[in-house]
Amino acid sequence: MKNVQLEYSDNGAFLLGERLFFVIKEENLKKALSIAGSDCSGGAGMQADIKAFSAHGVFGMTVVTSVVAENTVRVIEYQDIRPDIIEKQIDAVFEDIPPDAVKIGMLSCRETMMAVAGKLRQWKPQNVVIDPVMYAKNGCALMEPSAISTLIAEVVPLADVITPNIPEAEKMAQMEIKTAEDMRQAAHSIFAMGCRHVVVKGGHIEGDATDILFDGDNFFEFPAVRVDTKHTHGTGCTFSSAIAANLARGFPVYKAVERAKEYINTAIIHAPELGRGNGPTHHFYDMYKNYFMEEENV
Repeated sequence: MKNVQLEYSDNGAFLLGERLFFVIKEENLKKALSIAGSDCSGGAGMQADIKAFSAHGVFGMTVVTSVVAENTVRVIEYQDIRPDIIEKQIDAVFEDIPPDAVKIGMLSCRETMMAVAGKLRQWKPQNVVIDPVMYAKNGCALMEPSAISTLIAEVVPLADVITPNIPEAEKMAQMEIKTAEDMRQAAHSIFAMGCRHVVVKGGHIEGDATDILFDGDNFFEFPAVRVDTKHTHGTGCTFSSAIAANLARGFPVYKAVERAKEYINTAIIHAPELGRGNGPTHHFYDMYKNYFMEEENV
């Protein structure tokens, strides 16, 4: 094997062939933790979270709350992880590699919620983003209806940002949402539950896919032209993880949401059309475009 001589610059960059690489020093590498369910088909859950973290240059870690047997067509079944094992996973991460942000996804039952909430209160992480996963893309329930009150009482107050879609916001705020004004009203109601920022996602109403952020004082809109596609599996997981990754990197909430919105739109537009149902998005489109398309003459 031929030896390769690497010439480093002062900022740690080096050339390998015709490509410029950067060495990320340990103190500059941001970390994020996903506390979520596992999607064996790879488009949602902690698999989507890890991909979104990586796409943003953030080191990802996971705590598995449920193992979900699902694909793009259906959820077959899921099994919750024992609460004590969830707690031990969280301890294992925080005692060794404390994250700069935490994304929380599927918490299917009260026992899981109490385990996660208790450990978050113990470790007190910054930049907690909660995606209150209640349904899979195909409509299958992923949270016990009786646990919604526990979510509101125990988990929501720990959120720096919470990202419900329209059906989730309707359940939490106990109202019907048909318009942007309804979204703002729901965001106000959810904010009153104790979180610090609310992003109500507009993917389920007519017109443009506009998300609305509420910080307790002001509303901010993030519009996007609706993409005519069925391949949106894991969009909520990916969007919330992108927010967490940007918060870990030091962006303020408004900018983190703005960047995450742009990222998920790109991922949806360039979805690889996998599976027979609602397929996954393209988490690494920019990387593929920059590093592989040229080589393959695509």
